[in-house]
Amino acid sequence: MSSQKGNVAWSRPQKHQNTFTFKNDKFDKSVQTKKINAKLHDGVCQRCKEVLEWRVKYSKYRPLSKPKKCVKCLQKTVKDSYHIMCRPCACELEVCAKCGKKEDIVIPFNREPETSANTENQDSNHRRSCKGKEDSDEDLDDDTHSDGEDGDT
Repeated sequence: MSSQKGNVAWSRPQKHQNTFTFKNDKFDKSVQTKKINAKLHDGVCQRCKEVLEWRVKYSKYRPLSKPKKCVKCLQKTVKDSYHIMCRPCACELEVCAKCGKKEDIVIPFNREPETSANTENQDSNHRRSCKGKEDSDEDLDDDTHSDGEDGDT
């Protein structure tokens, strides 16, 4: 079939049909697989993000063992697999860190940590304000009890 000239029509349906989807963590329950599955692909364009997600989904993603050289600053600062630029260079030039093209960045760098840090600060402030309200409520309760005692005497 493959070497015959002009024979391009299939005469039968597909031989093997997949009955279930591939799961990359079905047999491999290692810590490395869990880290890879949990990794957030930020600082890349939509196409590169889809490529990286495909690699993770089908167990083709391999993390870097040591940092790689950045193509802009020529320092060994690239810590993400399949990327060609370090985070500071990609942020400064506003390009995709994987392909280097000036595309729309889907998830910009450092957005997630800032928001999580802000939510932690907000939560702690909220807890403080709640504690302050609870303290003030206790003070009000003490005042009402003392007023009631004064009224009884």
